Amino acid sequence: MGKKKPIDLGNRIHLIDGFDLGFENRTGTYVINEEKLTLIETCASPSIPYILQGLEDLHINPEQVEYIIVTHIHLDHAGGAGLLMEKCPNAKLVVHPKGARHMADPSRLIQGAKAVYGEKFEQFFSPILPVPEERILIKGENDTLRISDHCELLFLDTPGHANHHFSIYDPVSNGIFVGDTLGIQHTHIEEFGFKLFLPATSPNQFDPDKTLHSMEKIKKMDVERIYFGHFSVTDQVEEAYRQIEYWLPVYVNTGKEVLSEGKEMNELADRLFDKISERLINEHNVPTDHVTFEILKMDLQVFSMGVMDYLMKKEKSGVK
Repeated sequence: MGKKKPIDLGNRIHLIDGFDLGFENRTGTYVINEEKLTLIETCASPSIPYILQGLEDLHINPEQVEYIIVTHIHLDHAGGAGLLMEKCPNAKLVVHPKGARHMADPSRLIQGAKAVYGEKFEQFFSPILPVPEERILIKGENDTLRISDHCELLFLDTPGHANHHFSIYDPVSNGIFVGDTLGIQHTHIEEFGFKLFLPATSPNQFDPDKTLHSMEKIKKMDVERIYFGHFSVTDQVEEAYRQIEYWLPVYVNTGKEVLSEGKEMNELADRLFDKISERLINEHNVPTDHVTFEILKMDLQVFSMGVMDYLMKKEKSGVK
């Protein structure tokens, strides 16, 4: 197991790298060091040893953890919840109302992930354990969670990436934990002096209109920081909004072109990869063997599934 110290993000928040799918700076767990010690995101089960090591590095006993929050129930964010809850016997799992039953009985989650990831499912996600219902705490729109005398987290319903998705506003940092609602931040690319934010359009509840509506809701919070599920924090919030607003219609319109030509998801993934890669190579001089391209190719396979799923559902319903 790779050794990496938790990242101090300031404002009593640390980030533990979960080495999702074996990649550094891919998916992480946030630690809010308040009176009621709180974690946000569990990543998938193979990440749990990294999280436990990170807690140890922060001199935190897992028994001290009182809340484990998952922004949504996709397995790269919540798949390790059952396993981590076993290691944190005093913790409650905080989850969106539409996600709670799947945490108690993850059978449909497992079935859905196997459909997407096939033979790689076991390697990426196993084991997925149920969370006892009595340890699940449901939070919906405008609900709060007091984690100390001076900090009350606020929950906002933010669909678009998934219907079972909330974001969590932290008044101490004036920041918001957005999971995948505002896409992903490619921190690998920052060595070239720019930020890359891309929409996360996984199947099967992706909806661009809901994504933009959720982003408007977040904009109204006037936050100074966005904490991404993938990966880490940015204080360049306007730039994050701008890039998501730019790339979202590119994803959808390219999907429409592919569909109109009678082609399939792999063609969409290839075209999006070419559009994004061209910008990285020509405008920012990123070498073609950089790790970002490997991650991008993998992500766009899943994101293209979500776009095509959305467009085909619209076509069946007769909505233009």
